[in-house]
Amino acid sequence: MRTPVILAVILGTLTAAITAPVAPYENPLPADPPYYRMRYEAPAEPKEGELIYPVSYTIWIPPGVKTLRGLIIHQHGCGEGSCKSGQTGAYDIHWQALAKKHDCALMGPSYEQPDKADCQKWCDPRQGSDAAFQKSLVDLGKMSGHPELTTVPWALWGHSGGGHWAGGMSLLHPHRVAAAWLRSGVPPVKAVEGKPAPYSIDEAATTVPLMCNLGTKEGVTEKDGRFAGVWGGVETFFSKMRARGALIGVSVDPFSSHDCGNQRYLAIPWLDACLTARLPENPGGPLRPYAEDAGWLAPLDVTSPNAVAPRAAHAFNGPLESSLWLPNETIAKAWSQYVKDTAIPDTTAPPAPSNLTVKGNELTWECEADLESGLAGFIIERDGKVIAKVPEVATNPFGRPLFQNLSYSDTPTQPLVAMHYTDTTAEAGKPHQYRVIAVNTAGLESE
Repeated sequence: MRTPVILAVILGTLTAAITAPVAPYENPLPADPPYYRMRYEAPAEPKEGELIYPVSYTIWIPPGVKTLRGLIIHQHGCGEGSCKSGQTGAYDIHWQALAKKHDCALMGPSYEQPDKADCQKWCDPRQGSDAAFQKSLVDLGKMSGHPELTTVPWALWGHSGGGHWAGGMSLLHPHRVAAAWLRSGVPPVKAVEGKPAPYSIDEAATTVPLMCNLGTKEGVTEKDGRFAGVWGGVETFFSKMRARGALIGVSVDPFSSHDCGNQRYLAIPWLDACLTARLPENPGGPLRPYAEDAGWLAPLDVTSPNAVAPRAAHAFNGPLESSLWLPNETIAKAWSQYVKDTAIPDTTAPPAPSNLTVKGNELTWECEADLESGLAGFIIERDGKVIAKVPEVATNPFGRPLFQNLSYSDTPTQPLVAMHYTDTTAEAGKPHQYRVIAVNTAGLESE
């Protein structure tokens, strides 16, 4: 049995020390400010409803923020590989751009589920992960000097089992959830023998903006295979929620299966729109509701979604119970493009790099990601001429090539790519002038 985590308060700062050898899931990435991490061991003899797996919670807090307005949680899916991918969730510079815009912290949990173990023991928040998550907010609030973490609203993103978790948390704590994006997974709302108990749907839950997102190969156009049942679960969840008037939509990636594909180019703007509309005007206040006639609607038609374009809610004349909800016109247009070919357009240049440092022939710099299109890479100029691209070839097996690459569960791959370049062709002793230009995934260049 592994030695439990020892928590100690030293000079008023909460710290976590692990006195045993490094655990299999222990994240090698540093958690120095603006990153913070809490890790909890599993109890030796868990009680009913207590989390049975070890878990770590890593957060990133935008430098300079005085009071946090919210918390964005990027929740991985089931299986050992997906759980390990959660270790880099808080280090994703694209998701950090969303968090920074709204003065939110960004969290990447990592539940240490062994291979082939029961995923429901964490992805159902009623099995202890809800309590462990909320405990982490207390401890991370003390560690980071942001005690408001215990009370701020949440924006939830979840993949597969993480979609179950995010949806379940939305139903359990609707007054805390600003919005939730459910990729390839939803919580049960209908009794099925041998499956987890269904959640109840109260009136407050219908006010939480939800987006059910999946790949077409998950039972929409391909009816066989490991993930063919995803659409059936999504359809049931959507129908139950929409019949109650819930603010819920469906978006189908026309190319992908259970991987996340290009969903972030709709998910991040969608969450941006929801956070803009719903976060309290003053920290500590309640979430702002959408007006009854707010948003845009479209018929739910996953096989030919562009047959009828979305319309403003007041101009929509189809049956509401089979319509999908979108937060505004901008997102409605992006949704229409996404379900067609995922090629959501972008006309704004990405942020320019900053703090370029040259030591000998070593270049380092900093850069934020483009909120709409992320970051594909950099162009390096020396004395006005292009000498390199970083990375030389951007990769991503699941969608648009990205500077940080992407795992199956929409998190950066390890080791994290550094903003660094070595100029091996520079002439020794000769002064040079360098420029670094950022390029987003839409191919637009920064200043």
